[in-house]
Amino acid sequence: MSKDDFQILGKKIQKGEGATLELEVAKLHTRNSIKITIIVERAKVDGPTILFMGGVHGDEINGVAIVRDIIRKKYNKPKIGTIICIPVFNVFGYLNLTREFPDGRDLNRMFPGSANGSLASQFAYQFTKEIAPLVDYVIDFHTGGSYRENYPNVRCVLREEKANELARVFGAPFIVSSEYISKSIREIIHKMGKTILLYEGGKSKNLDEYVISCGVQGALNVLKHLGMHSGEIILKNKPVVIQKAKWIRAPYSGILRLHTKNGSWVTNKTILAEITDPFGEFQKKVIAPFDCYIFGVNTAPIVNKGDALFHISIETDQNNL
Repeated sequence: MSKDDFQILGKKIQKGEGATLELEVAKLHTRNSIKITIIVERAKVDGPTILFMGGVHGDEINGVAIVRDIIRKKYNKPKIGTIICIPVFNVFGYLNLTREFPDGRDLNRMFPGSANGSLASQFAYQFTKEIAPLVDYVIDFHTGGSYRENYPNVRCVLREEKANELARVFGAPFIVSSEYISKSIREIIHKMGKTILLYEGGKSKNLDEYVISCGVQGALNVLKHLGMHSGEIILKNKPVVIQKAKWIRAPYSGILRLHTKNGSWVTNKTILAEITDPFGEFQKKVIAPFDCYIFGVNTAPIVNKGDALFHISIETDQNNL
């Protein structure tokens, strides 16, 4: 299909036009259909096609808000090429504020899916067949799960030149080296020869204005870099490249009292938190094992031994990009 014949979900989008479309996810026993909304804007001049998507995990609301703001600010109207926005990908999870599909499966581990598989697998199959082949670039917006709060970062495979370049212009405080996870959207998009960035910021069931603004500005920076918008790329942060990372885990169970902020640089033996019991008899410190950045924090008030507490850098390179 040529660029002149851009067609999505059976709808031909002419140059200079847009459309709001719906993709059916499932038909309920009540005869109602569950659909996701797909907003497409095509410029008068041909160029790349980029997809912005949020809500792959239904309880990760920051991603939904980012795509929503991209649309509200009209950043989704390109000067060249085509922009596709899917604000709420996992509509089931979004309605119920849950991570999973109704069949209990993680949608982001079901790709490329199957026409005859589980509900999540069938939906993944529709996306792989109907949407993914049309795009050149994807930015997938996520948050931390459960009580885990991620400081804004983009994740990619650093050795891939295009992804590395987009990560640099996005402008998040951190760029995290991350290999592809089996059956994820990132993996299937990569296997199709396309470029994808994963943005992480904040935590589930929560709205964070800094995380949202960082994601929106990052998306706009990428659009400017690709020539789809005019203007200067705004980089508020010189990104720290995290080449290797680990989690500090709770050495004890108890009440977690944090003593350091997410996104901080801490030195060896800094007290990061304390774990106490409810009876005033037990108080243990959680200490930084070496100099490092913190880019993920567990905000749960009570933790169990072995729970992940702090996501920290092991190897960083601010000159890598």
